[in-house]
Amino acid sequence: MKTWLKVRLIAGFFVTVPVVATAWILYAFWSWIDSRFAPIYERILRRPVEGWGLGFLTAVVLILLMGIVARNVAGRRVLAFGDRWLYRVPVFRLLYPSVKMLIDSFSPERRNSFKAVVLVQHPREGAYAFGFVTSQVLLESPAGKGEMVTVFVPSNNLYLGDIIVVPSEDVIHTGLSVEEGIRIILSAGTATPQRLPRI
Repeated sequence: MKTWLKVRLIAGFFVTVPVVATAWILYAFWSWIDSRFAPIYERILRRPVEGWGLGFLTAVVLILLMGIVARNVAGRRVLAFGDRWLYRVPVFRLLYPSVKMLIDSFSPERRNSFKAVVLVQHPREGAYAFGFVTSQVLLESPAGKGEMVTVFVPSNNLYLGDIIVVPSEDVIHTGLSVEEGIRIILSAGTATPQRLPRI
């Protein structure tokens, strides 16, 4: 009975905490936006706007505007300049790169850059690591031409890792989707299927 309760309690904890944490972060973000823009709306509408959900709508509009800016060339330059400036802020630069890269790993652009989830022998022969194929390379050497693949092997969540170039025949295709591969990395391997490759 004690073991049953312990297992269920731990499982419930790891299911509940991410949901509550995500909801709290979103609520805090919308509340912060609401508190900044509520006085402006009250002046424009000449009446209290509390409870109208304008904080949520404003947040959606701001995110949409940032997306529009990020999709054009001039906007990307401005955002790149902002990134460089944020990297210089003493405390902020310790947190910002990690959070940005972690969120960026789930963006459509990053997912599209990963072509397949594979296993490669890394960092030594006989030890296998999960990696993401990012491109194919034709290597021309004195011994002849060879088909190679570029594999990104994450070493710290998804934002740091090694880029290795290995022969095509040396990679083991897992049959996993990119989303499943990301889940395995972020779960520290606990989401790994019991059998690979998955056909």
